[in-house]
Amino acid sequence: MNMSTPKKRIIETASLLFHQQGYNSTGINQIISEANVAKSSFYEHFKSKDDLCIAFLNARHDYWFAELNAYCAKSKSTKKRILSAFDFIQHMNEKENFRGCSFLNTLSEISREQGAILAVIQAHKNDLRAFFEKEVGEKLLSEHIYLLFESSIIESQLFQSNELVEKAKKIVNTLI
Repeated sequence: MNMSTPKKRIIETASLLFHQQGYNSTGINQIISEANVAKSSFYEHFKSKDDLCIAFLNARHDYWFAELNAYCAKSKSTKKRILSAFDFIQHMNEKENFRGCSFLNTLSEISREQGAILAVIQAHKNDLRAFFEKEVGEKLLSEHIYLLFESSIIESQLFQSNELVEKAKKIVNTLI
């Protein structure tokens, strides 16, 4: 029996469903049913599906960066930390069956009117850019690595393979 709070169960269930099925393909009623909460409980915590999406993305951001930082912290040199970030993509691909980036997957499903969701997605990507800039120190090089990192996530999802992640890692190895 799940003893977590209704709000936590809602976010956990939405996270799983949004990640597996997509944002638009997941309905509130399915989330309510699978989280085993009352409809009134859902609306007590979230005014709308968009509010739930923002909570999901914020939780995903915290989880993803904690995992990335833990993965990279094992390496002592800047170069090894950057290369281990690409290993992290491969790790997440294997763990999550090449579902790609939750943020970009959601981005592809929202409309212009959903600016609050867009702002969360942009903040996540800006934090990732800042992560590489902090590691590398040089702005143009860190942007180059960021773009290779992002394209590695997308291409590995598209082709269901880590082959292009490995190629990007080799490119980064020559850049640093």
